[in-house]
Amino acid sequence: MNIIRNPKDVLSGLLFIALGGLFAWQTLDLPMGTAVRMGPGYFPLLLAGLLGGLGLVVLINGLRFPGEMPSGVAWRGLLILTAAVVIFGFAMRPLGFLPAVVIAVFLSALASSKFNIVTALSITVVMAVFSWAVFIKGLGLPLPLLGPWLGGY
Repeated sequence: MNIIRNPKDVLSGLLFIALGGLFAWQTLDLPMGTAVRMGPGYFPLLLAGLLGGLGLVVLINGLRFPGEMPSGVAWRGLLILTAAVVIFGFAMRPLGFLPAVVIAVFLSALASSKFNIVTALSITVVMAVFSWAVFIKGLGLPLPLLGPWLGGY
């Protein structure tokens, strides 16, 4: 009897656990603080723990429920999502927060093989408003909405 019933979920779970462990290890040199007065390592360690916990759930499901073998790497999605993250990083300073979010989210939507322009534009608008509400209004981060290339600052 084969103990691994869903190799795709088992591999994904192991990857999540490994990444969570790596991220947790990277926070060990940072001061943790307390739940009331969080240090710079508190939230990253919490997220690493959540990632590892999610990986454990996915791993257990891969051992319990049948599934399919991994079929290969979705190169288009991998390359477009990587490009979206890199472009977001490079676009933040010259274009500002909102244009960088809009570009990154729209590019991310292009990664899907089921791309639909109406859905992509809808997701882009929702994510731009959500990002503005959370990071600018909610958290009060001093991020410029528009950068110098678009007349901001």
